[in-house]
Amino acid sequence: MSIQRMDNVAIVVDDLDAAVVFFTDLGMELEGRAQIEGLYADRTVGLDGVRSDIAMMRTPDGHSKLELTKYHAPAVSDAEPRNPPPNTLGLHRVMFAVDDIDDTIARLRPHGAELLGEVARYEDIFRLCYLRGPAGIIVALAEQIG
Repeated sequence: MSIQRMDNVAIVVDDLDAAVVFFTDLGMELEGRAQIEGLYADRTVGLDGVRSDIAMMRTPDGHSKLELTKYHAPAVSDAEPRNPPPNTLGLHRVMFAVDDIDDTIARLRPHGAELLGEVARYEDIFRLCYLRGPAGIIVALAEQIG
């Protein structure tokens, strides 16, 4: 028995609308929005009284998805530190292949995106960078050049 595919990665955000705009400007498409609550939600995530809104974002090729989640109940638990460095244990980052890394950064800056370092070149193959996105997550960009 094996898995069929990786379906999505969920990211808990404090401002769902802003996160949708951020990932739309990155180039993802909004697949749909829903309110999640009820016994099945409580049992699935192991919390009582879950009430949340989600937005499902997909890449243009349709193969990858992000589930953006805004919890209304129970109260959100804030991670410490707020903006952990890239070498923190746990979910590290989400990486996207882009056509033009400079244009992508320029589109995301008005939404609060900040480079963690700088755009760097890996041999003559890629230009790469890490930036901070919604809810402090690290979004990596890779532009193939070779």
